Amino acid sequence: MLGAAPAAAQAPVRQVLVLQSVDRGNSIVDEFTGGFRVELDQRTEEPVNVIQVVVGPTGFVGAPEQAIVDFIRSTFADRPKPDLIVTVSGPAAVFARQYRQQLFPDTPLLFAAVDERYLQSAPLREDETAVAVTNDFPELVDEILHLLPETRQVVMVMGSGSIGRFWHEELEGPFRRFDDRLTFVWSDELSFPELLLRVANLPDHSAIFYIIFGTDAAGAAYADQRVIADLHAAANAPLFAAHSVFFGGGVVGGRLISIDDLSRRTADVAIDILNGAPPLSGEVLRRSTSQPIFDWRELQRWGIPESRLPPGSEVHYRGPNLWSEYRGTVLLAAGVLASQALLIIGLLLERRGRRRAESDSRTNLVLAADTSRRETMSALTTSIAHELTQPLSSMMHNAQALQMLASANAATPDATREILSDIQTDGLRAAQIIERHRAMLRGHQLQERPVDLRAVVTESLALVAHDMRARQIETTVNLSSNPCVISGDPVLLQQVLVNLVVNAMDAMAETPPARRHITISSELDATAVHVSVRDAGPGLRVDMIDKLFTPFVTTKAKGLGIGLTIARRIVDAHRGLIAAGNHPEGGATFTVTLPRAEPRETSRGVPVSATASESSSA
Repeated sequence: MLGAAPAAAQAPVRQVLVLQSVDRGNSIVDEFTGGFRVELDQRTEEPVNVIQVVVGPTGFVGAPEQAIVDFIRSTFADRPKPDLIVTVSGPAAVFARQYRQQLFPDTPLLFAAVDERYLQSAPLREDETAVAVTNDFPELVDEILHLLPETRQVVMVMGSGSIGRFWHEELEGPFRRFDDRLTFVWSDELSFPELLLRVANLPDHSAIFYIIFGTDAAGAAYADQRVIADLHAAANAPLFAAHSVFFGGGVVGGRLISIDDLSRRTADVAIDILNGAPPLSGEVLRRSTSQPIFDWRELQRWGIPESRLPPGSEVHYRGPNLWSEYRGTVLLAAGVLASQALLIIGLLLERRGRRRAESDSRTNLVLAADTSRRETMSALTTSIAHELTQPLSSMMHNAQALQMLASANAATPDATREILSDIQTDGLRAAQIIERHRAMLRGHQLQERPVDLRAVVTESLALVAHDMRARQIETTVNLSSNPCVISGDPVLLQQVLVNLVVNAMDAMAETPPARRHITISSELDATAVHVSVRDAGPGLRVDMIDKLFTPFVTTKAKGLGIGLTIARRIVDAHRGLIAAGNHPEGGATFTVTLPRAEPRETSRGVPVSATASESSSA
């Protein structure tokens, strides 16, 4: 049959009596007793009942100590006596020793959070042990001087109760070694408002050292947390303390006594005693100061460099920084920025290479164009000689006629003027022919300016007119009546037109003379000028149309295959297009499309070197 276990088999409840020196509100005692109780609850197998009684100066205000003893005895009247008595701080230790025989003389006694100086003056007895602390306050003053070497005054904050008076008397002797460097101001004779006013108006090179408060000179009680917060808000000097419970609330830091470690070590000893181990009679377990810790916010506030901190110090409460708070985002952003930087560098290098390539291309274009022009002009040498022969012969005949008239005394003024005018006209014509061919032969860089394509067509036809007549080729020129103004280099554009016309003439080499005909037309629309050259030859092979402008591809037996390539590069340099195709009525048509010049360019005026009619024959 299942049922509850007998009461005798249940584990007994352990009773622990905790005697406190001060009531709630003292951060050190509150932190210690809270940590101690948690450690007992978590680490003991049997249930533990903790009874806390304040026996110090703030407990049972006005009541005699015997009344407190009677209260404790009545508390355990109907329950088992304590298995362990734990005192917290010095006044509770004194009370426990004084009244132990009246209370529970056979119960082990554990002194916790007691200063080792008390134990030196009153050595441990049988059934007594202790977890004492070393309150080396002069050492903390040394740390203040190390962090702030120019410090000249230290305000010692302590209450006006018995604990505050104890520490005032206890520290005056050890602090005499600072007489040549520091002046100490003791707060045990000040009310709390007076203390706040004092710390708000401290002279330069001052520091504040907080030990304990409790009650002020006016008898008012204050909790540590409020005192620390108000001091931190009002003080014009850095605030220091000796215990870890105040860290993070406004104190700079240092080798603080760790209350957590103290409560944990006290729980270790208490659990051993509850488990049957005898008290460590005559032995003191001391808890010295911990590793130095500092508040980054206070270091920044008072301008204390981290280089002055003791070796091995830990700095807490650092302000949020980009790396610690957003490491993943920073790495991602850095990766993106690095990628962008590499991309930008790549684009810049590509742009630089493209500009170099464009510069080289322009240079190669000029060199190739010069070569192509010279080859073209070399092929037109006969045309050049024929063109110059006519005006030169006319000039020679006019000069002979004038000489004959002069010899016969028949040269009238009117006849002389007429003959000289003819000679001048022929000389100008010859000079124009020479200059036209010199322009085609002269090497130069691409120079853009407003130019009328009708004039370019006219000049180009003049260069090949003799060759056309020799090949028995007729030409029809249909040019727009409106100016066909583009921004370009007239010499290079003449080269394109001459190349297209010469190619058209070569294409009709096998065409009967009666059908040899070239038609040159210009059309104008809103954005571009279109100039086309159409021949009456056999047309282009379909498989060659897409390859005509490829270097070294030619349909001529003796051609090099660079003429159309140069023509296309020249047109590209003018931001235009050149296309080839077969005309529906026969023959091939090459069309050059160039963008019209902006109005601000045409307003400067366009040089026109020849008059173009809408329809004429050459």
